[in-house]
Amino acid sequence: MYNTNATNFRKNLSNLLEQTIKYNEVINVNTKDGNAIIISEDDYNDIMETLLVNSNSRLKAKLVEGMKTPLSECVSENAVHW
Repeated sequence: MYNTNATNFRKNLSNLLEQTIKYNEVINVNTKDGNAIIISEDDYNDIMETLLVNSNSRLKAKLVEGMKTPLSECVSENAVHW
């Protein structure tokens, strides 16, 4: 996470936004009134999807169950082999 103040953020806005978008760099902008976090749209969408999945108890349970299933039980004998 990159920490900066509002003045430096304004001075380097274009470069910092590019770093956030290209490299998923999280930026913490400190101000006298509090802090703001700048994240990429991709990271934001990932967070929203995670919250959505976790808010649906049935979907969350299926994912947890799937994570506990051994890989050998997931591969079909009729699977396509490249």
